[in-house]
Amino acid sequence: MSALGYPLALAPVAAIGLLAVALRPVAPATVARRRLALVRAALVTGTFAVLTVELLGALRLLTLPAFATAWLAFLAAAAVAAGRRRRRDAAHDGLRAAAHRTVEVVAAREPALVGATTGPTAGTPAPAPAPPPAADPGVAARPAGWSTRLAHAWRTAGRGERLLAGTVGGLLLVELLIALLAEPNNFDSQTYHLPKVEHWVARGGLDFWPTAIHRQVTIPPGAEYLLLHLRLFTDGDALHNLVQWAAGVGVLLAATRITAQLGGGRRAQLLAAFVLATTPMVALQATSTQTDLVCAAWVACAATVALDGLRRRAGVGAMLALGAATGLTALTKTSGLVAVGPLLLLWGLAQLRLARTGTEPDGAGPRGPVAGTVDPARAGGSGSRQVRRTVAGSALILLVAVVVVGPFLARVTAEFGHPLGPPRLRESIPMERHDPPSLVVNALRIAHTAFDTPLAPLRRAGAEAIVGGAELIGVDPQDRATTFGRERFPVPSWYPDEDRVAFPLAGALAAIGAAYALARPGRISPTRAGSLRAYAVVVVAAALLHTAMIKWQPWGNRLLLYALTLAVPLAGLWLDALFRRRAAGAGGRRSVAAGLAVSVLATCALAGVLAVSYGFPRRLVGAGSVFTTSEWDTRFLRRPQWAEEFRWAADAVRATDARRIGLVQQNDNWEYPWWLLLRDADGRPPQLVALQSVLPGRPPADPASVDAIVCTGSRPACTALVPAGWRVQFRGYVGYALPPGR
Repeated sequence: MSALGYPLALAPVAAIGLLAVALRPVAPATVARRRLALVRAALVTGTFAVLTVELLGALRLLTLPAFATAWLAFLAAAAVAAGRRRRRDAAHDGLRAAAHRTVEVVAAREPALVGATTGPTAGTPAPAPAPPPAADPGVAARPAGWSTRLAHAWRTAGRGERLLAGTVGGLLLVELLIALLAEPNNFDSQTYHLPKVEHWVARGGLDFWPTAIHRQVTIPPGAEYLLLHLRLFTDGDALHNLVQWAAGVGVLLAATRITAQLGGGRRAQLLAAFVLATTPMVALQATSTQTDLVCAAWVACAATVALDGLRRRAGVGAMLALGAATGLTALTKTSGLVAVGPLLLLWGLAQLRLARTGTEPDGAGPRGPVAGTVDPARAGGSGSRQVRRTVAGSALILLVAVVVVGPFLARVTAEFGHPLGPPRLRESIPMERHDPPSLVVNALRIAHTAFDTPLAPLRRAGAEAIVGGAELIGVDPQDRATTFGRERFPVPSWYPDEDRVAFPLAGALAAIGAAYALARPGRISPTRAGSLRAYAVVVVAAALLHTAMIKWQPWGNRLLLYALTLAVPLAGLWLDALFRRRAAGAGGRRSVAAGLAVSVLATCALAGVLAVSYGFPRRLVGAGSVFTTSEWDTRFLRRPQWAEEFRWAADAVRATDARRIGLVQQNDNWEYPWWLLLRDADGRPPQLVALQSVLPGRPPADPASVDAIVCTGSRPACTALVPAGWRVQFRGYVGYALPPGR
């Protein structure tokens, strides 16, 4: 890591902190104001990071000096905005304090006058003036420092709440430790996530390149854009895992705020955070360079901003935030739009309803001469204007989203003639059959994989029932039109592996919470029953749309992470209601249910601890521990036998001083190790060129134009491209070829 890289790597954190001050909500009734400020700051920072890559990539300036300049300018702007906000707040507090002191003086000197102007009837002195408050309400309401607030919350929390908070905090700290100690070793990252970043750095731009791995150019690159900043700052991948760790913190903040927006108190919010944080998929992905947690974070940001629009008219800031969240979701993982779409629909319908009632933006109240009424003379025209405003706001959301994701979609469309990429991508993941029997079978298979447990007899019985039922209704359970690639249902998914681990506990709690929110929302959240039911409808709709649009696949559980994040607040609310009724002296059955819930939560905690302790491919203890495994071996924990093979081939090629090196590989082969092993002595990336290409408009390099060839996977595919007379060496998975005399 360069000396300049250390402070620059902290720039995103500093920017979010400054923007959280500048973007603090003004409305005093805003739920969880500080968390909303952080959500806004994250969306602004994420949008800046993405647009910086797009702009500098178009200028072919993907370099450290260019990115350093951009971030320093952004930090300066954020600092100015935060300073102005602090001064404005201080001036506002000063005015309110002065006004309050004036009232106190007048009350002391002319109590009758004060009573005449403030009493129950104008002109009638009050019997006795009420004693003034000890301090100005505006100043008193202003929060103390975060450490003071945290200490107060800890003192006032019960034993159970402290246990919940301590578990969540402990898991986050352990995950941070693993993220810092472990080298990136996710399988997909070796194939296309990290090679994509290296190609951008080597080329200095975002133009597509010839490659045999189409996912390097066709899969949305939103998470990799964030990695690119760290790659340029640190000249390596030492901090790459922190992007997903930060996303994990983000989903917890957003999920707890969603819980509060739906009427949940502190315990309900802690329960939601606990259930989500102890889910093995969340714990494992928080230390990874996978992209699902980043997608879930943007979806959760969209959800919490959209929920604000259920009770008050949205301002331009909320619309911009929704547009940014939508664009960032689409740019990270298009499957997240399955949830963002229903959320935006709910937001739009709520805004139209509020427009008809004449509610002012930001919850200022109904439009009328008397609070709580609507002025009949203005209701018609005002309602029409508000409807037009809602339509314009929806257009603004889409416009912002297009600004964020549009450049990438334009490149894909220009390359493949379709914004969703080549046919092989459009047909491999989306469902190709939509008849009701096929949709039911696909939903059952996805549910079976998501709720898998270590109980093998239960897994077999469930799978046999699904397969038998599918055949009974005339559906092939292995149909390629509803099944990814050549995979076959079922597969075990209970083991804590970052790519496929199931979530039976969190999923079951979320399903129960959703059922209660739909059937009896008033019992879970008496003050937010309508909003709760509407939100539950969106969550269920997103889950159903997911099963109707995406094929079953063995690693499909990670694709559901965004849906689980949205559903967990319902689990927190239901659990809180269950414990609340038991504390109120409910009947024996509810006490038994609460006892079972405590047992489930204890099991959740155990699952989370085991995931960070023994999870794969990054763990604290056992074989492959981050404390006892070397850096190179950690990278190859997925395929230990390949570690020495890559080094052997790279050493042979480096010994020849080869400059231009050809790549021969298949669609799912590992490319990233070559970028690490074949760097120049001064750390510059190697000149790697593909000798195969699946991009019609990007022909591969001529094998005769390279100084050496490195191969992975198929030896016949390698030898078929090696020029005559070259020497070919192969060892298992890896090989190389050198021209005569080298």
